[in-house]
Amino acid sequence: MKDQQGSNPNRISSAVIGAVSAAVVAAGGGVAWFTLNSNNSPTPSSPSQSLSQPKQPSTAQQGNEQTANIYWLRPRQTTVDLVPQPVQVAAVQPSQVLEKAFQSLLAGPKAEADSTTIPKGTKLLGLKVENDEVHVDLSEDFTSGGGSTSMVGRVGQVVYTATTLNPKAKVYIAVNGKQLDVLGGEGVDLEQPLTRESFKQNYPL
Repeated sequence: MKDQQGSNPNRISSAVIGAVSAAVVAAGGGVAWFTLNSNNSPTPSSPSQSLSQPKQPSTAQQGNEQTANIYWLRPRQTTVDLVPQPVQVAAVQPSQVLEKAFQSLLAGPKAEADSTTIPKGTKLLGLKVENDEVHVDLSEDFTSGGGSTSMVGRVGQVVYTATTLNPKAKVYIAVNGKQLDVLGGEGVDLEQPLTRESFKQNYPL
């Protein structure tokens, strides 16, 4: 009786071990089958990834555009206002943005209500942004024609357009590479560098 009772646990253990081994093999086969089929069949995330890809170029294009303001003169009863006009500029670097903004400014206004005293034919010879400074180099045409009000007005247009990205920036105006200290025949002295604040105080329109 002891021998029979002692042999039963061995038979049960063997059966249990066999069952567990079969389960492990079956589970392993199931995992292998699932892995194989997962690799061969398209995943649900694939369609969403292919749909999101075309959106990337449009996002990149939007990132390459900035809004800058160019400034026109608008006469009032007793004063003249500097009026901003937003323009979309396809550039990222500050110097490139300002260059394109000045190209629009020098081309002249399109709205009848706005005006400019920057002489026609004035060209942008160079523009450089360094920290909080903006250096603008214009052609000789910038100094021709008009009285003191006209001279002050065009200086204001340059100063405000140059500081559209940084309203506190310091502006240096040059003509043909030489710093402009006196503008026009009536001798408007320019105390450079110019800022929006100094322009308001020293050159009222």
